[in-house]
Amino acid sequence: MNANQSENIALITGANHGIGLELSRKLLAEGWQVVVLNRSDFPADDTKIREAVESGQLRVYKTEDLADYASLRRSLEEIKSKERRIDVLFNNAGGSFSQLSYSKQGREKHYELQTVVPYIIVMELMELLNNGLLKTVINTSSSALAYTKEFNLEILERPKTFRKLLGPYAASKLALSLWTRAIAPQLAKAGIKIRSVDPGGNNTLRSGKKSGLPLAVGLLMRLFFAPPTHGANRLYEGALGKHRNETGVFLLKDRIADLKFADQAQNVLERLHSIYEREFLDATSL
Repeated sequence: MNANQSENIALITGANHGIGLELSRKLLAEGWQVVVLNRSDFPADDTKIREAVESGQLRVYKTEDLADYASLRRSLEEIKSKERRIDVLFNNAGGSFSQLSYSKQGREKHYELQTVVPYIIVMELMELLNNGLLKTVINTSSSALAYTKEFNLEILERPKTFRKLLGPYAASKLALSLWTRAIAPQLAKAGIKIRSVDPGGNNTLRSGKKSGLPLAVGLLMRLFFAPPTHGANRLYEGALGKHRNETGVFLLKDRIADLKFADQAQNVLERLHSIYEREFLDATSL
């Protein structure tokens, strides 16, 4: 860990609720500067968050929809124009949806939000990461990826069937960890380390909001899962703990774990880079 902790700057996506919110609180309490990219507002009654915003220790950037490239582009351009560096990037935004749905770009929503968008964010914020002290990227993955029984990029983008949690959600998290593995040597040339981390079982349910979880899993989560501080600690340790010098690895319960379909990692990376160049960068130049 950097001895001068107060100088560290983290960027967290999806920080308004659950694990991302608890991670923000933890880093702020330790004196970090925290930059967040959120779709929704922070809880209105959180006085410490409000005080951090007022002091400038917490800087909030909003997006209408991370999976909408026009909205994402505006938010990233604002970040790049106002921030000088990023020490740790936490690609944390995500979630499980209750039914099959698609992004504005025409790809399955889990895949767009949890596989493609984190890649775009890394590419777009590369200069800020290069300017950073810790040069670390943490992608929030999931142990659910172990339940993926087949892996096909075409099906991943446009599945013909839908299954809660163990369908597109799990496959998108596997694809995230696969490209994390594949891109590591490229980022290492710039001194940047990247890891994907399972935050473990956390009760992140919100009253009044539909869950993409099977009924039994939702019940177990409500009764037995740890609070989201647990997941925040897992991501924190993934960034700054004993594996901080590793790159490209998937961390499960603070151990390096194998990935299924590892032979597909380069294919995933190439597909994402093609999407980034063809749909994100080309649209920027129009």
